Amino acid sequence: MLKPLKKAVLPVAGLGTRFLPATKATAKEMLPVVDRPLIQYAVDEARAAGIEQFCFITGRGKTAIVEHFDVAFELERTLEMRGKKKELAELHAMQQEPGTVMTVRQQVPLGLGHAIWCAREFIGDDPFAILLPDDLMQCDVSCTAQLAQAYRETGGNVVAIEEVPMDRVNKYGVIDIAEDKGRLVSVKGLVEKPPIEEAPSNLTIIGRYVLMPEVIGHLAKMEKGSGGEIQLTDGMAKLIGTQPFHGVRYEGRRFDCGDKIGFLEAQIAFALKRPEMAAQVREFLKTYV
Repeated sequence: MLKPLKKAVLPVAGLGTRFLPATKATAKEMLPVVDRPLIQYAVDEARAAGIEQFCFITGRGKTAIVEHFDVAFELERTLEMRGKKKELAELHAMQQEPGTVMTVRQQVPLGLGHAIWCAREFIGDDPFAILLPDDLMQCDVSCTAQLAQAYRETGGNVVAIEEVPMDRVNKYGVIDIAEDKGRLVSVKGLVEKPPIEEAPSNLTIIGRYVLMPEVIGHLAKMEKGSGGEIQLTDGMAKLIGTQPFHGVRYEGRRFDCGDKIGFLEAQIAFALKRPEMAAQVREFLKTYV
């Protein structure tokens, strides 16, 4: 019997150097897209998939992320006194139940695999989701919910995948296809940032995963991979053959908000999805394009 998927790990220890000076004193995950920070989109996406417990892998200067999900008594009291019911309801909707959020410090940036290993006590013996907040998803059905559904169908490990041009595969983790069933792809191998001429396909992993806890045992060996870092992809690859492993062609769009152009595109795309501002956004865009 499959264990239910109730836990999510969100690595948020990065320095955000590509967004300096904006991120000098502000966590990059707190940069807003329209009126919500990136971390809020990721948590909301996970909650839509039935996730109930969250672990933030933090670094120095990331306290604002935790405070964002805390209760702000003075602010709520002020909103209540001013009759701002809509704003108050939005704050209440984003708050987490007591005891459902924990943080773990990644003291040294040794790679994504190391960050996930830091959450080992939180993960325990349970399946868990990983959401990288830099990948902002715009989906009718939560991307994590799509992975959760695939997990219930197949068991084992499930990752979100998308096709990229072959000249860009060296920037991603790439899957080696065992069987392509359309929405679901059976995986026989994984390669982190391969040379273009050696890439087994152009199907790449994006920042959404559902993994079995056995991956922690492989990450604990602290084996360095691409870039001299402890790569999550390498740990996942060692699960293949011992557990089911599938890629899911998710339905929706991904915006790379670790990149300035991707971040700007996300601002426009998400604003156009808001009925109260879409018309005005379309109108002012005519001024520039």
